[in-house]
Amino acid sequence: RALFAAVRGLEGFGMKPLRCAVIGVGYLGKFHAQKYARIPGCELVAVVDSRQDVADAVAAPLGCKALTDYRELLGQVDAVSIVVPTQAHYAVCLEFLQAGVHVLVEKPMTTTLEQADELIALADQKGLVLAVGHLERFNPAALALEPVLHDPRFIDSSRLAPFKPRATDVSVLLDLMIHDVDLILSLVDSEVESVDCSGARVLTNDIDIANARIRFANGCVANITASRVSSKSERKMRVFQSQACHSLDFQARTLTTYRGAADPMAAPESAIERQEQSFGEADPLYSEIVDFVDSIRQNRSPKVTGRAGRRALEAVQRITEATRLIS
Repeated sequence: RALFAAVRGLEGFGMKPLRCAVIGVGYLGKFHAQKYARIPGCELVAVVDSRQDVADAVAAPLGCKALTDYRELLGQVDAVSIVVPTQAHYAVCLEFLQAGVHVLVEKPMTTTLEQADELIALADQKGLVLAVGHLERFNPAALALEPVLHDPRFIDSSRLAPFKPRATDVSVLLDLMIHDVDLILSLVDSEVESVDCSGARVLTNDIDIANARIRFANGCVANITASRVSSKSERKMRVFQSQACHSLDFQARTLTTYRGAADPMAAPESAIERQEQSFGEADPLYSEIVDFVDSIRQNRSPKVTGRAGRRALEAVQRITEATRLIS
């Protein structure tokens, strides 16, 4: 709400509309386009997709142009969301950054660390915002955890999903596990010391289910499970710290905190105190895009910077290299 109000306030001062576009309007990209169309102070100039019929279907109800070549937008927009297949992220980001356009790119930001470094350096050189779409950072349960978390010691997360042909161009590590890796890296103020992982191919030629263990230099350990071949959908995380455990359900948007009582021996039956917060309806993607827009308007860093996206990519690459395949 605060971000929304900030953008609306800037519009009230007569600031020019931010000219925006979305490159790639498949399953996720079409939602990006819908969010930009709702944000005060933004003008959705166009949507782009290699399939004209797809671009037309998204553009028509939003009243914007439908294009098949993103190069037509160079010089015509101030900011873009890039929601094309991962292998094309670098090339498309590079052209827009070179043209002086702010970029929000979906995760994983690139396929190599060298590509990520080049994009970060270019954005810095030109004074542009480079944000990475790690959506779980904007989940209200994750946002509520930040002020109550102190020195986490052990983290256990599970991200399970039924099989879908979409996004099988990358492993489950880059498709799903990277969400939790990014969030965990933002919670633990320490460098990664070692990683270990086991995984298996089930329905594709890449890893479909995996369990990773990250050890940090400060002693914290994270156990992360990800699957895209499960019978149910689940996105949960438990974070243990001294005298407390925080249990997050990203789907239900709840944060439950269990704390040790001041004197647990005095009343063993109430040694653990439980507090649950429920956040109801939320729109993390809208919040993410508003944060991107606001960071441009306010000349500040977005919540998930290019460097944060690179750090998550580096960790997942280390996990991938350490993965022992189960036959």
